[in-house]
Amino acid sequence: MENEIKCADNLIKIIEDSRNNALKKVNEELIKMYWNVGAFLCREAAGAAFGDAYIDSVVKEIQSAFPGIKGFTRRGLYRMKQFYETYCGDEFVSALLAQISWTNHLLIMSKAKTVEERHFYITLCIKESYSSRELERQINSGYYERYMLSKDKILPEPIQGLKENPFLDSYIIEFLDLPKKFRESDLRKGLIQNMKSFILEVGKDFTFIDEEYPVQVGGEDFRIDLLFFHRGLQCLVAFELKIGKFKPEYISKMDFYLEALDRQKKKENENPSVGMILCASKDDEVVEYALSRTMSPMMVAEYKLQLPDKTILQRKLQELINIPFIEE
Repeated sequence: MENEIKCADNLIKIIEDSRNNALKKVNEELIKMYWNVGAFLCREAAGAAFGDAYIDSVVKEIQSAFPGIKGFTRRGLYRMKQFYETYCGDEFVSALLAQISWTNHLLIMSKAKTVEERHFYITLCIKESYSSRELERQINSGYYERYMLSKDKILPEPIQGLKENPFLDSYIIEFLDLPKKFRESDLRKGLIQNMKSFILEVGKDFTFIDEEYPVQVGGEDFRIDLLFFHRGLQCLVAFELKIGKFKPEYISKMDFYLEALDRQKKKENENPSVGMILCASKDDEVVEYALSRTMSPMMVAEYKLQLPDKTILQRKLQELINIPFIEE
């Protein structure tokens, strides 16, 4: 049995290493493409015709050839030009540029104030395998300034939370023409795991039952992302996590789940089940309660008082969400 486990672990490592190496190669090609585009635009800038009108015509041609391609807006092309101009004579980082993601490059170019600071964060990204969220948090905390003032020159502690492959960002997914679900499924799994721990940490009287909890209605199987029992409210509490903006139909789906729980799982001495819908997008974080319409106003108030506060869950969602997207 032990040998079988070791064998499986070895095979998993082989697969993970190969996937990571493949993503690195894709990232290298992506960075090389942006570098070459930037170099081309710099050469074009030497001509009198270069300007917004020229860039707009280039954008139209690219969008016509590759409909929906990410990053090739007017602003995106100027960023590629800026990328080339920033590093074209910088021998220190010339061999390092392809070792971090384009999203991380955009963060460093937009937030780092000096050549030395750019060098610092590029090197740190490579050394610590930073995702965009981890990098942004360090930059926003003024880590470079604190490091330079420190006598000990200690690197930061690893950031807790979602840990993702630093190369798996939305630019690579668009570059490879992968479906959005490829990214969202990984993100959603990470959110579910983190929200489970957070709810147990801050939610008074919550007892965890299961994740992807199965319910069957009319011979069809459904799964609830997270299911808890609340001792104070004496009821089941279902949580659904969605990637993207809130949609009204999410309430109907949750009502459907709660009805199934009440009919199939609720005990006679327990109160009606309740639900919470958590939606995380790059624009905002939304939390909605799903409560039975038969509840009295007093009972509704009591439920809301004992359930985790919406604003706390929204802040946690904002902390956890890591859709590496730079506004165009």
